[in-house]
Amino acid sequence: MKLLLAAGGILAAMTQAALGQDLAAGENSFKKCLPCHAVGEGAKNKVGPLLSGLDGRKSGTVEGFSYSEANKNSGIVWNEESFKEYIRDPRAKIPGTKMIFPGIKNEKEAGDLWAYLKQFGPDGTKK
Repeated sequence: MKLLLAAGGILAAMTQAALGQDLAAGENSFKKCLPCHAVGEGAKNKVGPLLSGLDGRKSGTVEGFSYSEANKNSGIVWNEESFKEYIRDPRAKIPGTKMIFPGIKNEKEAGDLWAYLKQFGPDGTKK
């Protein structure tokens, strides 16, 4: 029984470390987004909309941001799958978007970036 508890503790610690590494990598990847986007407490729209509360949000709905019609009418609700598809090649996913970004082709980097963004609720605080 003690061995099983110890193994569970080790597994939990490893999972925590992996999550921390993913979030740190995602935060690092977000530096590519920073010229146009903000996230977290006090974040405001820039050239692009703020990204706080992205998980579950309908595309084109951040108050005070002027979206392209293509983005407003895309029908996308942001989740990990839609984000990864979009961030790989934004103009292919939403033809007519104003976003000029070459994309993040690396699946792990896109996943790390999503993990980083997902932790911020609509008010910018970490969940």
